[in-house]
Amino acid sequence: MNGARELDPRSAIRALHRRRPRSRLVRWTVAGLALLAAWAWSPRVEVLGVRFGSGEIATGELFSARRRANLERFLTEEAMPAPLREAGFSWRGLFDWAGAILADHGWSAMLATLWISILAVVLAAAVATLLAPLASRTLATRDPYQLCGDNCRHGPGWRALTTLTRLLLVALRAVPEYVWAFLLLAMLGPSAWPVVLALAIHNAGILGRLGADTIENLDAAPLRALRMLGASRRQLTGVAILPLALPRLLLYFFYRFETCVREATVLGMLGVVSLGYWIQDARARHRYDEMLLLVALGACIVIASDILSTLARASARRGS
Repeated sequence: MNGARELDPRSAIRALHRRRPRSRLVRWTVAGLALLAAWAWSPRVEVLGVRFGSGEIATGELFSARRRANLERFLTEEAMPAPLREAGFSWRGLFDWAGAILADHGWSAMLATLWISILAVVLAAAVATLLAPLASRTLATRDPYQLCGDNCRHGPGWRALTTLTRLLLVALRAVPEYVWAFLLLAMLGPSAWPVVLALAIHNAGILGRLGADTIENLDAAPLRALRMLGASRRQLTGVAILPLALPRLLLYFFYRFETCVREATVLGMLGVVSLGYWIQDARARHRYDEMLLLVALGACIVIASDILSTLARASARRGS
């Protein structure tokens, strides 16, 4: 009986749960966030001269009758394609309406958003590929992967190089894409290039930092073995580090591509004829049905990129 109890999976799970590591920092952080959230959502109440709650967010208004009526009107009228509001819903009418918008400006705006995003993320990845090895504290050293021990791992020149490269990556990603776009619009004038360069600059800083962290987190044992066999820094990077880091780098690349699609849509509102431009135009004319269709086109690009990312990473893991 005692042996059966010791082998009971439920008892073993409970025992593991009791012996789990406990962090006071995590518990206090969760409790603090819960209190802050409760404070932000709670109405302002004064008790004995002491005010409780922020009162900044009127949660009751979200569920008011007026809000429900607005939501119902939007879903049943404004979001319904204009030709179908009086004639009634039909698949033929829906396809004719969507086809007319796509033929007029939908496809061209979708392609413009796609090309802007592709060009921006490729430029960002190219810059990040050059900067990430220089920002890696395991590769950009006097002797990568410590063949001569801790005493000669970092030289002052290499330490300065990694520090300056990391500061550059921080500076690139610290400025939002919108700010870069406004600055570049003033310098280059209205065209697609300010949006492309704004997205490329910001994402180069993000991809560069993620790439450097990926290199630093690789298993050092096989890389150290290659160094002991005489592999140079360049050979180590091309033959070992890049193949080992490729699945993770592809994940970051496609994630930032999805971000570029979304940001290119938003930045199109600055005047670049992309999805954002026509979304803003439809909103200004209160054509919410057309606006939703254009938003769906942007979502289609993101979904397609996610599928491509999954296939690319699976292929990289298989080594094909």
